[in-house]
Amino acid sequence: MRLLMLGGTEFVGRAVTEEARARGWEVTVFHRGRHDPPPGVTALHGDRTVPDGLAALAPGAWDIVVDTWSGPPSAVRDAARLLAGRAGHYVYISSRSVYADPAPAGLDENGPLVDASPDADDGDYATIKRGGELAACAAFGDRALLARAGLIIGPYENIGRLPWWLNRIARGGPVLAPGPRDLPLQYIDVRDLAQWVLDAAGRGLGGAYNLVGARGHTTMGELLETCVRVTGSDAELRWTDPETVLAAGIEPWSELPIWLPPGELYDMMHSGAVSKVLAAGLRCRPVADTVADTWSWLSALGGVAPHRPDRPSVGMDAEREAEVLRRV
Repeated sequence: MRLLMLGGTEFVGRAVTEEARARGWEVTVFHRGRHDPPPGVTALHGDRTVPDGLAALAPGAWDIVVDTWSGPPSAVRDAARLLAGRAGHYVYISSRSVYADPAPAGLDENGPLVDASPDADDGDYATIKRGGELAACAAFGDRALLARAGLIIGPYENIGRLPWWLNRIARGGPVLAPGPRDLPLQYIDVRDLAQWVLDAAGRGLGGAYNLVGARGHTTMGELLETCVRVTGSDAELRWTDPETVLAAGIEPWSELPIWLPPGELYDMMHSGAVSKVLAAGLRCRPVADTVADTWSWLSALGGVAPHRPDRPSVGMDAEREAEVLRRV
């Protein structure tokens, strides 16, 4: 198989590229040249945000294109139009954020979507991702696969959510652990995402799929306790009820990554319907494997994970955490 990876040097794109190479596929990576691509690929350089930025893609043909773009939809439109006659399948890594608010628990792929345009040159995260979907479908029709990912964690994470928890717990001592301890979580390991999109595209699947594991694949308790075990830390998890955490002015998701208190945002992020993707072959590895492999990768980097410049930093300041712990 011949894969064209638009991106391919960081997090999701890198995981897809490495999975394709492990299968013996021929992989072409199109990127801006800011990071080294994985070994064994053909690298093409270009910037999708400038005129003639796709010139390097003028020749060539591929079986599958995977696009992780999170910028203006017009860039997806231009790439998809250029490649429609020379590629068999177009996978767009989208997001469950494309569903209109509020997205209730159990929402499947037929839920209402935000209004968006494939020609837009800006917008918020939800509208640019939905616009990217529309652009991919306009060029490829039923040969477009829309992978609506939820929370993605695992090696190469450049947002910092699981890396922050691992580093915080490795530091030891009392740790503010937001409850309830048995709160179900819904996420996908980036490598399981990579395996599924390549399998699905290879089988010719099209349309939208909520690409995330089952609700409750792990819990907040199991996740943090696994971090303690994997890091070998003496950390003491101080489980604190959501009301107390919120009353302290702590921001869910940003200051305490991954965690959301029960409510509308929790239902949207951790309670999506996934029967369609599970029936289409998604298999998710145990959370212990995800945590252990992420810690091994992070440790090899000296504990300093890469960070996307277009995303805010996550995590809680140590002094602020200590202050809150003294009051709970």
